[in-house]
Amino acid sequence: MGIEVEGPRPPHPSQARDEPLDGANGSPAAGPFQGVTIRPLTDADVDAVVAFSLDAWEPVFASFEAVMGPRVFGMVHPDWRTAQAAAVAEVCRSLDAWIADVDGVPVGFVAVRWTEEDATPVGEVEMIAVAPAHQRAGIAGRLLGRAVDEIAARGVPLAVIGTGGDDGHAPARALYERHGFTGLPLVRYYRAL
Repeated sequence: MGIEVEGPRPPHPSQARDEPLDGANGSPAAGPFQGVTIRPLTDADVDAVVAFSLDAWEPVFASFEAVMGPRVFGMVHPDWRTAQAAAVAEVCRSLDAWIADVDGVPVGFVAVRWTEEDATPVGEVEMIAVAPAHQRAGIAGRLLGRAVDEIAARGVPLAVIGTGGDDGHAPARALYERHGFTGLPLVRYYRAL
């Protein structure tokens, strides 16, 4: 069951200025954030988001295959690129999402689903991805910060995000932990019959 948050959304500082912000004090960004702008995702961004997301998640699916073995991986993800492309496009079209632009080119995105856990309103970071050429530059952190800021601005008391425990998700786990998220280890087992 989704939640509806009443009233207009307060503007985020990144929407009120042309230059990118560092997220700490509202001052213009320098260093790795130079030229990075966070803005709401539009329909015109969807194809670019799908393309860089597939590239970004290539190591994740390779890790899945290494953990699961080719046979089980082939049963669970027979055409992961097609399935993931459809999932990303659907998320872009149906959830609140933001883009990281570098000099006007989309290079990262984050999407939030509004839901509840045991009657507690939740902002769930559904997807986050950064183009491989722009990874390790702080863009994912800015996107995650933008999502958390939006969740807090709506008065939602809990932010959640899920990820895998495999090696392919190690960078994601490190990012979430740096941003104050606490992991609850879960395991999903597979067995080919």
